[in-house]
Amino acid sequence: MRVRLVVTFVVVALISAVTATALAYRDARTAVLQRTQNAAVNDLRERVGVVAADVDLPPDERTLARFASKVSEGIGARIVVVRYQDLSATSDTLAETEGRITAELRAAVRAGSGARFQRVEWRGEPYLVVGLPVTYADGDRRTSGLEVFAITALRAERDDTAALLDSVRAGIVPVVVLAAVLALLAAGTVLRPVRKLGRATRELATGDLGSRVVVRGHDELADLARTFNETADALQASDVELRAQEAKARRFVADVSHELRTPLAAMTMVATVLEEDADQLPPDAARAARTVGAETARLSRLVDDLMEISRFDAKAVRLNASVTDLADTVRASLALRGWTDRVTAELQEGVRAVVDRRRVDVIVANLVGNALRHGAPPVTVTLAVDDGGEGGDGGEWVVLEVADHGPGLAPEARERVFDRFYKADAARTRSTDTDSGDRADSGDSGDSGGQGSGLGMAIALENARLHGGTIEVSQQPLGGAVFTLRLPLRTGEEGE
Repeated sequence: MRVRLVVTFVVVALISAVTATALAYRDARTAVLQRTQNAAVNDLRERVGVVAADVDLPPDERTLARFASKVSEGIGARIVVVRYQDLSATSDTLAETEGRITAELRAAVRAGSGARFQRVEWRGEPYLVVGLPVTYADGDRRTSGLEVFAITALRAERDDTAALLDSVRAGIVPVVVLAAVLALLAAGTVLRPVRKLGRATRELATGDLGSRVVVRGHDELADLARTFNETADALQASDVELRAQEAKARRFVADVSHELRTPLAAMTMVATVLEEDADQLPPDAARAARTVGAETARLSRLVDDLMEISRFDAKAVRLNASVTDLADTVRASLALRGWTDRVTAELQEGVRAVVDRRRVDVIVANLVGNALRHGAPPVTVTLAVDDGGEGGDGGEWVVLEVADHGPGLAPEARERVFDRFYKADAARTRSTDTDSGDRADSGDSGDSGGQGSGLGMAIALENARLHGGTIEVSQQPLGGAVFTLRLPLRTGEEGE
């Protein structure tokens, strides 16, 4: 904007200066020529009136020559040409006059309608030619036949107007420079509040809701700054209200989850007893007992997941990290849930890192359980170390990939797969079968064949971030989803 303002100022100043120069040159040239023309006509008329009284008509060539000389002497030694019918005489016998006195001017003078003048260009030089018919005195307006022409050089007038043009033209440069300086000052004055407003807007966009601008004056920019402050106030108030509501919602979830644990423990005990005696019950009662047991277990997992998420939201989660063999951790997680025969594991041996073993188990359980539940065999788990390669950040990473050969995830599902309570296959019917293995401490780690709570992948991602890592999802070329866990390879004895 600064450049546009400066360019606009300079262009306007340049156009104004050029226009003023052109008008000044035109007016000055007209005034100079007009003054010269008036002086030449008046001088010729007065001198002819004085000299013509002593001329006898009809004149001879000597009389015409003497008449021309006297007129020339009285008007500043200009070249004077006197004509009478076929006779003509010149005050300067060496001067060439035919090219400077045009036929048009001669005809106008011969018509006897008063003094006439004409500007002509002859051999590159400007001249003013004034023609005057000599009339009889005593009120007799008839022409005597004498015609007088005075030739005046306009070189001085041309030089004066050219000098004026040069001086005005030379003044354009300082005018343009001054316009540029004024434009810079004006741009600084105008754009300074705009820059402050832009800076405040960027601060607001980065989360600084307390960013405000100082309002000065009563112009449009002041109105804009005032509107920005009002908008920021409203946004800050909304943010405070939303944060308060979010905090209340989190406390509510945590409180409800906590309060549900005691009755759920009792329900789980009863459901376990019913399931153990299900074979001794009638078929309908046995089916109902197994359903109650499965749904009670599902509800218990949901409560645990909610409590885990609430701990992440409250920033109350800490790592219990120690040096861990990751290959052993992955194998133990698969064996604990009875997935060893259902999963192909390609684990690099000797990969040791400082991690929270329980939380890594939660991540593995959720990723593999998700692949078994929604994908298709074979499900492959790969563990390796990545040094970043070309273009990397120079650090080493532990990379765990869980891949299946199912239909994969649609693009919109890949974008939301880590959202809380998001279920990519919402149409899948809920299974009443019990879990086929033990579950992790939190997350949808069981392979129940039904839907989980929709919190497992979110919990897995939070645990990865807690380690300074991340989880990414992609699609295999031939179908199937690939979930990639990346954790920084820390080998020292450190913990959090």
